Amino acid sequence: MSSTVLILGSSGKIGQNAALAFTKAGWNVRNYDRKSNNMIAAACGVDVIVNGLNPPNYHNWAETIPEITKQVIAAAKASGATVIIPGNVYNFGDTPGVWSETTPQRPNTVKGRVRVDMENAYRASGVQTIVLRAGNFIDPDRDDDVMKLLYFRAIKKGKLTAAGRSDALQAMCYLPDWAKAAVQLAEKRAELARFEDIPFPGHSFSVLELQDALQDHLGRSIKITGFPWWMFTILGPFWEFAREMNEMRYLWNTPHQLSGKKFNRILPDFVPTDMRRVMIASLPDDMHANKTAPGPRQAYAS
Repeated sequence: MSSTVLILGSSGKIGQNAALAFTKAGWNVRNYDRKSNNMIAAACGVDVIVNGLNPPNYHNWAETIPEITKQVIAAAKASGATVIIPGNVYNFGDTPGVWSETTPQRPNTVKGRVRVDMENAYRASGVQTIVLRAGNFIDPDRDDDVMKLLYFRAIKKGKLTAAGRSDALQAMCYLPDWAKAAVQLAEKRAELARFEDIPFPGHSFSVLELQDALQDHLGRSIKITGFPWWMFTILGPFWEFAREMNEMRYLWNTPHQLSGKKFNRILPDFVPTDMRRVMIASLPDDMHANKTAPGPRQAYAS
């Protein structure tokens, strides 16, 4: 008998990738309709809930995320389902390093504290919860990921945009890989603890490393240019998104990656998409050269 997963936020990046991965794995996929406003009814009979709900553009996180959390916990308690959450790195603040499930969580932003409180609520609820923690999302099939909105915003002009230090290592998450990992963890849920904080190592690279990969792939020089933070600073008092983005500016100057020790222990046979392919996957179609230059598989950070 096939298992059933309920996808929350099925039109978003997490939801779309999760639905595809679970479908490929033979699961029955049920998409939550927000208009019904009855998550408990929607979760009836499901085995896993993937929480892909997230207020767009950081809108009103302090109120909206706790409300979503209460609804998901109630639905999971009523159905007995396991919840899978895409955690992020906001919990760790601005101390550089390799971040893991044992790294002290000392957020230095409002959004970071909201995420810590959210995870603590799941931990205290007794609902089986898997926090699959990841860095910046990369989704080559959408126009609203970190590549297209930031790095490649002026790539057709031969420019690669850096939001901070060009040598700062950043944790990145190729969403098709995250979704595949979510399925594999869901299928091992009976072996896992009631609350699991599992860093998803993904790929980690700097703007300089991305520049090298692009120049090799395209066969021409690519210039690194800065992000117009000055404009966001000016508009911050009048534009919520600019204000919220400014709060997270520190992360682009904080070298970090996610440890792969726990992930590799639980899913030792997981094979990620090659890092060089991930780096170029979001390029506009007309900028893909005939050659592909995949590098060796990146070893996950320990």
